Amino acid sequence: MKKLLKAVLTGSLLGLTVLGFAGCGGGQSGSSSGGASVPKDTIVVGMSVDPETLDPAVTMDNKGWQITYPAYERLVKYKVVDGKATTEVEPSLAKSWTVSDDGLTWTFTLDEGHKFADGSPVDAKAVKFSIERVQKMKKGPSDYFKVVKSIETPDDKTVVFQLDKPFAPFLYTLAVNGSSIVNPKVMDQAKDNDMGSSYLATHTMGSGAYEITSYTPSQSIKLDAQKNYSGKAPAIKHILFNSIKDPSAQRLQLEKGDIDIAEGIPMDQIDQLKDNKAIHIYEDPSLLCSIVYLNNQKLPTSNKVFRQALSYAIDYNAIIDGAVKGRGQQLTSAVPEGMWGKDESIKGYSYNLDKAKELLAKSGENVTEINLLYSGHAAFDEAEALIIQNNLQQLGIKVNLEKVAWATFRQRADKGDFQMALGTWSPDYSDPQFFLSYWLDSSYWGLPGNRSFYKNDEVDSLLREAEVMTDKDGRTDIYKKVQQIAFDDAPYLFLFQTKVLTPMRANIKGFTYNPMLDSMFDFEHLSKE
Repeated sequence: MKKLLKAVLTGSLLGLTVLGFAGCGGGQSGSSSGGASVPKDTIVVGMSVDPETLDPAVTMDNKGWQITYPAYERLVKYKVVDGKATTEVEPSLAKSWTVSDDGLTWTFTLDEGHKFADGSPVDAKAVKFSIERVQKMKKGPSDYFKVVKSIETPDDKTVVFQLDKPFAPFLYTLAVNGSSIVNPKVMDQAKDNDMGSSYLATHTMGSGAYEITSYTPSQSIKLDAQKNYSGKAPAIKHILFNSIKDPSAQRLQLEKGDIDIAEGIPMDQIDQLKDNKAIHIYEDPSLLCSIVYLNNQKLPTSNKVFRQALSYAIDYNAIIDGAVKGRGQQLTSAVPEGMWGKDESIKGYSYNLDKAKELLAKSGENVTEINLLYSGHAAFDEAEALIIQNNLQQLGIKVNLEKVAWATFRQRADKGDFQMALGTWSPDYSDPQFFLSYWLDSSYWGLPGNRSFYKNDEVDSLLREAEVMTDKDGRTDIYKKVQQIAFDDAPYLFLFQTKVLTPMRANIKGFTYNPMLDSMFDFEHLSKE
């Protein structure tokens, strides 16, 4: 393992500061009042949550993806047009592809010149190995490839996917983090049949613009530009993710110039940065949704009428104002605004305490207390939890707030070890299937997506029918019917979708927010003035 980057803890407010940055050359990103010197070829990110693992075949966490995404390439990538991100894909490792009329055979032709960080070529066998590795690992990302029956490699530049049934979003799944192409030499690091997963938890073996060169658990992760990258050499040569869990500490370090990007500052504190000319705050519409998982397999939330009562007890406007300072809109159905297939006729539940009390009595559930699990993973979690606690108190239900570490939260959400739990969700690809199937299909119970453990046989049947259809209008009709059923069943509290605010030092140029890549930064296209 390469020499670990030295780091020191300088106090709870200052967090981690990397030794050796001051005087390293290049310009400074400090404010006019003075600040740490960060070279122009380096970006320091304040990281609010430590990743569980960085293995692309395992991780389902955007906070981990922000580290892995720039270290790997995929067959396709999200397109940027005139400096603006889109939800469409374009060639990356693959320069072209075709699909058979029946939608079962996808043939990709690989581009020339792509190499892994060790200099070995990215060929068809590496693509086959990577996708099959995801399937064999049987973790969250394997759900993307349930329909892949076989992968053939007739030559070094051709990859043929045979599907056992058509899957409408298949092309888009090849742009997600789980589709990252991993160097097959990772098998040299395998232990106890883990296919190298323990090694990739803290290392990278990809062909992307960067590679991990240092990993200090709970402190810092360092990436450097990798010399064999096939694209244009990035202006940013070094990326440092510093673990800074205290939002106030992130804000202070951003103001001082100790970090360049902060990704864990609540909106009320971000607003206080607006007048600082050394900081630019990007504000972008997103598909990031906030929901509450209601455990449909345990009383009292297994009771549909009780869930409806909770849905009417929530003051949605108060949550939007209090949690995200009005920068959001109510999530009225299981498909957010801006995604095709949304049923605009569904207006969502409204705050109606009298109706909530009526349904509570009708449910027959004599509930005086309920537990709400959350982690603080999203910057607005704390405010959101307190507002929900206050709302349900008006219904005569005491909400016990249970805050746990992110890793613990994910373990418990996967097992259904909760009554209610706060969740956020952003799509990996631009298709309503990523919301509806993952949230509502019983085959996705647990961490893959259906964390309310909801099951409705009609919904399962409809969603699986839509997945194999190529007719968009036909799929839309089905998806609208599913949204109507889900509205009535109330398997979640559908709260809001929010704009995303990204504060960073004003001398960073080239940033483009992509709703498909929430919490991720296109480092290879960034630069510093």
